[in-house]
Amino acid sequence: MSQKVLLSAKEINIILHRLACQLIENHLDFSNTVLVGVQPRGIFLADRLAKVLREEYGIENIVLGYLDITFYRDDFRRGEKPLEANKTNINFIVEDKKVVFIDDVLYTGRSIRAALTAIQSFGRPSEIELLTLIDRRFSRHLPIQPDYRGRQVDAINNEKVKVMWEENDGEDIVYLINK
Repeated sequence: MSQKVLLSAKEINIILHRLACQLIENHLDFSNTVLVGVQPRGIFLADRLAKVLREEYGIENIVLGYLDITFYRDDFRRGEKPLEANKTNINFIVEDKKVVFIDDVLYTGRSIRAALTAIQSFGRPSEIELLTLIDRRFSRHLPIQPDYRGRQVDAINNEKVKVMWEENDGEDIVYLINK
């Protein structure tokens, strides 16, 4: 097994600022926009983006939630070990809001398909966008594409992208792992 560094902490920080600027460009003051981190790993990116928007760009009214998609996945109960649910924390209505799903890696698109179904429990958004740190563009099983992407990676199927966050893993780094 070998691993290659795709993004260093400095590169991740640069990408976070670029993504924040793209969001500001499209959503201005965020008065009608909510950010939703897709559990489990999208919440770290969502938290970090919300922090950058607040602290670096002065956007005060960021509405942020976390969405658990475990029971909406098409592979729920198909694996050998049962999937563990996470906590949904959406204490707002998404009715007629612009929702930005945030996830660390877009791979097959199945997680986002599950998120599209799960968010309906909180109302009908006027629009849904997808922001992802890593877009594995040649691995898609569903016709889902990100509106905002940090970096495109052409990883083949036996390669894995591992995103590590300081808050959870002790460092900010993205690896491409060859099994």
